[in-house]
Amino acid sequence: MDRALFPEGLERCSFGKFALWLLFITVFLLYGLYAMIVIFAKGIVVTGLDNYFGFGLWITVDLAIIALGAGAFFTGFLRYLLKIDQLANIINLAVIVGFICYSGAMLVLCMDIGQPIRCWFGYWHPNVHSMLTEVIFCITCYCIVLVIEYVPIILEQKQLYRIPFIHHLAHNMHLNMALFAGIGAFLSTFHQGSLGGMYGVLAGRPYAFREGFFIWPWTFFLFVLSAVGCGPIFTVLIATLMEKLTGRKLVDYKTKALMGKIAGTMLTVYIFFKLIDTWAWAHDYLPTTGLTFDQMFYGVIYGKWLMFTEIILCGLVPAIMLITPSIRNNPKMLYTAGILDCIGICLNRYLFTVQTIAIPLLPFDKWQTYAPNWAEWATTGLIVAYGFLVLSLSYRYLPIFPQERAMNK
Repeated sequence: MDRALFPEGLERCSFGKFALWLLFITVFLLYGLYAMIVIFAKGIVVTGLDNYFGFGLWITVDLAIIALGAGAFFTGFLRYLLKIDQLANIINLAVIVGFICYSGAMLVLCMDIGQPIRCWFGYWHPNVHSMLTEVIFCITCYCIVLVIEYVPIILEQKQLYRIPFIHHLAHNMHLNMALFAGIGAFLSTFHQGSLGGMYGVLAGRPYAFREGFFIWPWTFFLFVLSAVGCGPIFTVLIATLMEKLTGRKLVDYKTKALMGKIAGTMLTVYIFFKLIDTWAWAHDYLPTTGLTFDQMFYGVIYGKWLMFTEIILCGLVPAIMLITPSIRNNPKMLYTAGILDCIGICLNRYLFTVQTIAIPLLPFDKWQTYAPNWAEWATTGLIVAYGFLVLSLSYRYLPIFPQERAMNK
């Protein structure tokens, strides 16, 4: 019965192996659900968050996976609007990864607000003066767009696709996918930017505050550029991980290299402006507040090494690797550059979230330290396990990769 649900002409592992894999994932899901129940029952007092650190691991993860999920809207924009046909080989996976990232991000936000029963307040009682209002509406709308883009992939499941109505529905949804790709690109661009703009307008937080371009601080544009600089290569890394786990070829290397080139080009643009922004912040803005660059860092936990790791090792280095054809065409080098790229963007979100809060603001203040506890790590693991579950079920039962059959004959 299970085999009858496989994509047409494709092989999958036995149900026994698949069941063991699902059992492994379920362990993390159940542990995360237990932590979630404890948090909902007792409040965020059971976490490592406090009155000083309202933002921590959850918001870092939220911003990081939203950036990593940018491969969906950017790949969709390039595939359907700019007509780069080769991306058809990976667009389905990009959509699924984007759906996982954005739905996971919304789940993280439900935990971070402390009272999920009031999660609808942001829609019904919006603070029109806050960038987060624009963020919550755009993220919600884009998540709906991703659901719409995911639905035709589900409808192409072998048994469903034989039903005439579903067959025509899926076909017509594919014909109109350019419209949804355009809407998704618009929504995602603005909420990616507003997430960065949220930090850029914090005048009382010298690590994050930036001058502006018209009504937007520089961080608005930096967050957009960093997201499109890591999203495509993250999709490539997910495809490669799936190949390693399944033992099958899923995406040709030419498509992976193209995605690496796209990510490398955008990462290079991002790093160029990030270097300018950092220099201007350190030499122009901080002196006007009576602060110095050294005062923005503390010991090892908030040391300068983090910023240099983010910008140089995990920014400039992978950018050079990805835009250099001879390096990009080497699989090991491409994957290494992709991993560094993704680590750098995640580190950027961590620094803007945690280090921004940790810096003392008043003369009698001291540096504060934050460390997530088991409840935060368990619920974060829940999001990761949820992603593996959706990917596993999608790969087993849906025709995600157009090239898989030809590449595994």
